[in-house]
Amino acid sequence: MSTKDFVEKDYYKVLGVPKDATEAEIKKAYRKLARENHPDANKGDVKAEERFKEISEANDILGDPKRRKEYDEARALFGNGGFRPGPGAGGTFNFDLGDLFGGAPGGGQSGAGGFGGGLGDVFGGLFNRGAGAGTRTQPRRGQDIESEVTLSFTEAVDGATVPLRMSSQAPCKACSGTGDKNGTPRVCPTCVGTGQVSRGGSGSFSLTDPCVDCKGRGLIAETPCDVCKGSGRARSSRTMQVRIPAGVSDGQRIRLRGKGAPGERGGPAGDLYVVVHVDAHPVFGRRDDNLTVTVPVTYAEAALGGEVKVPTLGGPAVTLKLPAGTPNGRTMRARGKGAVRKDGTRGDLLVTIEVAVPTELSDKAKEALEAYREATAEEDPRAELFQAAKGA
Repeated sequence: MSTKDFVEKDYYKVLGVPKDATEAEIKKAYRKLARENHPDANKGDVKAEERFKEISEANDILGDPKRRKEYDEARALFGNGGFRPGPGAGGTFNFDLGDLFGGAPGGGQSGAGGFGGGLGDVFGGLFNRGAGAGTRTQPRRGQDIESEVTLSFTEAVDGATVPLRMSSQAPCKACSGTGDKNGTPRVCPTCVGTGQVSRGGSGSFSLTDPCVDCKGRGLIAETPCDVCKGSGRARSSRTMQVRIPAGVSDGQRIRLRGKGAPGERGGPAGDLYVVVHVDAHPVFGRRDDNLTVTVPVTYAEAALGGEVKVPTLGGPAVTLKLPAGTPNGRTMRARGKGAVRKDGTRGDLLVTIEVAVPTELSDKAKEALEAYREATAEEDPRAELFQAAKGA
């Protein structure tokens, strides 16, 4: 994402929240929209996929207090596409945002985390504090990378370390990142190695753009490398072990700082974003930090009460005391048998009671039920239902 996009996009509108929304409101809005537009729920829907990416991008900015502050400050300064000087400057200087935010040197795009560098280049040019002749080109942050991983239900609850194979731009190994087949590039005569050129300046104001001759690198390859064609960057693949924390939920997006593509000229690496998919479990379900399970019981157990054994995920069964007269659908709680929370504690296991109705009965069971029906013939469980219907 370019700095231009960082300023021009209305991320509050994307998430449908006001500008003074709390972190909790932003998180809630993101989760709702992410579920509705997730690619898994909209197979083959390109618009939903683009919408999901836009929602994730908005959450990355507004969900991070530091980035949100930078975004709000930038929007306040460039909200109408123009730069507003301080009092006494004599009006408003209207610049094209496309010119102001022409991108990082070399035509690369920086993530939101690279916002400070892009805006710094603009201010440096405006007030003659930009890189001058003979100054080294500024370091550039590496690109962010996004990957996906599918976990089993148990791995998502307990956490897991998984291998991820990723491809990204990195210094070309064939030429050691120089772009030159012989490893001896020359300094660009146009920008004198800075990677930037000044233009449109008058008085105390000037603007800087990436040098078109060296594409912002500050160097020109006399004999371009056959692999990277003189860019100094090439596609690189690597496999790394990534720790997925315990308690991760389906569709969650995890950010790993500094695990993305390597930076250039000593710049920091980008971030790695991992979207987690969780397979369903044949017995257990998930509700926030709690696990859920449905346990069948006999009519006698529900009516007379008793003790019922309940399975747990990866642990020994627990015994629940079933009160006499337990209705179908009642939910009971086994504390500490749920998913792992961020603080290391566990949620609960929510047990829903389901009265099992037999499809076949022995002669002895039929006789017993006939006797029960005769003994309760005067009781009408629907009497209150009809009474309420008449009074409505």
